[in-house]
Amino acid sequence: YSVPQARRANLRHRPVGLGIMGFQDALYKQHIPYGSEQAVEFADRSMEAVSYYAISASSELAAERGVYSSFAGSLWSKGVLPIDSIALLEQGRGGFLQQDRSTTLDWDSLRERVKTDGMRNSNTMAIAPTATISNICGVSQSIEPTYQNLFVKSNLSGEFVVVNPYLARDLKQRGLWDEVMVNDLKYYDGSVQPVDRIPDELKALYTTAFEIDPRWLIEAGSRRQKWLDQAQSLNLYMAEPSGTKLDNLYKLAWVRGLKTTYYLRSMGATHMEKSSIVSDTGGAVTGMDTISSDATAPQACSILDPDCEACQ
Repeated sequence: YSVPQARRANLRHRPVGLGIMGFQDALYKQHIPYGSEQAVEFADRSMEAVSYYAISASSELAAERGVYSSFAGSLWSKGVLPIDSIALLEQGRGGFLQQDRSTTLDWDSLRERVKTDGMRNSNTMAIAPTATISNICGVSQSIEPTYQNLFVKSNLSGEFVVVNPYLARDLKQRGLWDEVMVNDLKYYDGSVQPVDRIPDELKALYTTAFEIDPRWLIEAGSRRQKWLDQAQSLNLYMAEPSGTKLDNLYKLAWVRGLKTTYYLRSMGATHMEKSSIVSDTGGAVTGMDTISSDATAPQACSILDPDCEACQ
């Protein structure tokens, strides 16, 4: 510990933050699009399992080694679990909470065991970004959607083109994986949406972060939050944010009971000229150069624009 106060607090409260990573991988393996009700339901059920067994394990440790020293008087000691705290939040707000409260596991028995045996840890769950350790483990980052289906990775050995292995597998199974497809994906920065010969079901499954309506991330985050005693690192993606869009999005997050969000990521304002990709077999993007005309078309604000931040 860097300071004695940190050691003293940790030994007194024994907080830990168990989270998840590889959520997008799990969706791919089940052929569930990120932006769907099925993904929201899976976020709910998977986090319920993590919450149930994390609390159960901490209670078992308490029975074996004793409760954390500040357990008396805590919500745990009163039999209040994270799922129960939703009612406290709604009461404190005087309403203004629309959060799913469905359960599938035996929470009544666990609640009684926590009251009887106590908890070894004051906090048990928090979903971290896992940017580094997910690479080490070879899974997708935390609860994040896929940022790009194809990108260039650089290290001391050079540069390597990295392709979403699930996408490559599905395209190979359909006989669509070839040099032209690789060039198309490179041209479109890993997006499958503009490639005509990719089936619609694969386009839905392999949408990237900026192609998913951010409200789906909020809905999935809300289902996770009801099981967490801490919070989650929930990044939001919006290609072209505006005051109105952000106001609506963050109000939705508040109404759905999220404790916090993380970064808001937007697309860069700079429009790069794309180089032509030429292959021997030809492709949909061969010979195409696109240059933004923004430089010759100055922008002007219309008083009728509903997204204008100055006119709201």
